[in-house]
Amino acid sequence: MRIQNIYRGIKGFVTVYNRAVRYQYMITEQAKRRYRILIHWKKHGLESTIDAFGILRRTLFNWKRTLKEGGGKVESLNPKKRTPKIRRKRFWDLRILEEIKRLRVEHPNLGAEKLYPLILDFCDAFGIPKCPSSSTIERLIVDLGGLRISPQRITGTGKVVKVKRNKVLRKPKDFKILYPGHTIALDTVEKQKNGHRMYILTAIDIFTRTTYAIATKSHSSQTFAHFFFIIMQMFPYDIKNVLTDNGSEFKKYLSKLLTENNITHYHTYPRTPKMNAHCESFNGTIQEEFVDYNVNLLFDDTTSFNEKLKEYLIFYNTKRVHCAFKDKLTPFAVLNKSEYYLSKLSVECKNGWGYSRTCIISTNDIL
Repeated sequence: MRIQNIYRGIKGFVTVYNRAVRYQYMITEQAKRRYRILIHWKKHGLESTIDAFGILRRTLFNWKRTLKEGGGKVESLNPKKRTPKIRRKRFWDLRILEEIKRLRVEHPNLGAEKLYPLILDFCDAFGIPKCPSSSTIERLIVDLGGLRISPQRITGTGKVVKVKRNKVLRKPKDFKILYPGHTIALDTVEKQKNGHRMYILTAIDIFTRTTYAIATKSHSSQTFAHFFFIIMQMFPYDIKNVLTDNGSEFKKYLSKLLTENNITHYHTYPRTPKMNAHCESFNGTIQEEFVDYNVNLLFDDTTSFNEKLKEYLIFYNTKRVHCAFKDKLTPFAVLNKSEYYLSKLSVECKNGWGYSRTCIISTNDIL
């Protein structure tokens, strides 16, 4: 309506606009090709068209009839669905269908792969000679209406409603890291000893591979928010995005901090650690090179543990070359050579890495 108002009074604009929309969104490339072949047939004859495009004679006449029945509109040549009008129906023992229903009610939304061994035992017990495969069980579930059960809750007025999952922002598939601070990945490493737990909060700038970590006795969202606040103060550039999994430590206080600083919070899909591969890789490295050799000795003394962890992180960021840079540069060297870094910071900037002597803050400073 807005476009039409701008060009109101121009004769024929609405027709041109509607045709443009139809050509852009409704007509497929295959339909356009068929229409061009029909035009070639009209201009150069049947034999030339068959020789040039290798189309059967009856196919050309079918397209011509379809175009005529569609009122001459090109979209009438769009490929039709090839699904048969009458589909073959699946016939299985009613006892198997009832067992699938019972299992899906007793164990809500149990997948076909998990149902298969249970149905196999059921068939053996009742002497049913043929058991459906997991793929067939999946199709039977669809035939039975989906058999999907959603959690329910009771509102304040006594009404029973379906519980809706909170939607979170997922990392786009085509997302690329372009400069330092574009995306910081966060994660947690958990260690246990004699019923007690130590949590190592980790962070990595994906572009430069600059890392931060700290050991705490708590991994609540408030603790992680304090940890990330310190990272924001120590990083020499603005942070645009944060990537985490769906853990509770990345909710509430951390989300509030990110929102206040206009930082986009991307989440990985459930059970897909590869979406946060850089931080997961750093978690493995820090455990293999440092944590496993010090956690038992300093498990109860997080302050001493963090002091040694600080020395390791200084070594990791300033001395240890990284395979991402063909084992020739350290994260600190990449950070200093970054054009983004040089353009954003002045020589006198006291928050820059050139003036920073530590890469970690003790637990007492955070808490």
